[in-house]
Amino acid sequence: MTALGVVYRPQLPPERVRSMARVAEDSGLEELWLWEDCFLEGGISVASAALAWTERLRVGVGLLPVPLRNVAVTAMETATLDRLFPGRFTLTVGHGVQDWMGQVGARAESPVTLLREYLDALRALLRGERVTTEGRYVKLADVALDWPPPTAPEVLAGVSGPRSLRLSGEAADGTLLTAGTPPEGVRKARQLIDEGQKSAARTGAHKVVVYLLTATGPDAAARLRAELETEGLASVPDLGVAGSADTVAKAVQRLVDAGADTVILQPTADEPDPEGFVRFVAEEVRPLVP
Repeated sequence: MTALGVVYRPQLPPERVRSMARVAEDSGLEELWLWEDCFLEGGISVASAALAWTERLRVGVGLLPVPLRNVAVTAMETATLDRLFPGRFTLTVGHGVQDWMGQVGARAESPVTLLREYLDALRALLRGERVTTEGRYVKLADVALDWPPPTAPEVLAGVSGPRSLRLSGEAADGTLLTAGTPPEGVRKARQLIDEGQKSAARTGAHKVVVYLLTATGPDAAARLRAELETEGLASVPDLGVAGSADTVAKAVQRLVDAGADTVILQPTADEPDPEGFVRFVAEEVRPLVP
């Protein structure tokens, strides 16, 4: 079965998280995904609250920008959440928006090098290993977690460029693709990820999660079009979906057919009823997605 979820956009105030998480849980939705966009809300703090307010809901953060966080801190926080809420937290790391990284003095000269070093160290720490490394960016001396997870959780990479997608195949457990990725983009991403896996002699499953910009209701088409224009994506064919549950479910299926394992519906920034959007996905779209 295709996993389905919804994005909680950080343009909403932090105090809205409880309502959204509870509605997602009560309506039977599988996943709620959060962003750590600068300078809105902290990904780990919001995720921990959403997990604590629910019993079953899986919560993903997509993504934590690696220039902002020492890899040991990310490993500690991920291990803590995994032990507190086993199997319910999904971590995604990525380059971050370079302009934002520059604003805080954390911009890396080689984001790909940083992400490679970070993924290798993070996954090793979460496996319970003792790590010493002297990379260009990641430097650890005899570091190990005192409370590693019983089983190492997946670490996804949120990436888009060809080099980074190959890196994700080489060094991550899965890949998160943005809502700017149409079905053909998912197909191409899968090819690049497969190339990376092959070059690293990795044969295990590699999960692909993709956001789908979605609008429903009487003004859905206009809201979708306005957001795509704002993001400079209006000319990208087959991007986003507006309309009924059946229309949305067909758009989800196109992404799945292209290689997505999980589709996370992303409401427009001006979605008038975020909780209603969650119910729409859980109660109307979910039954139509195999």
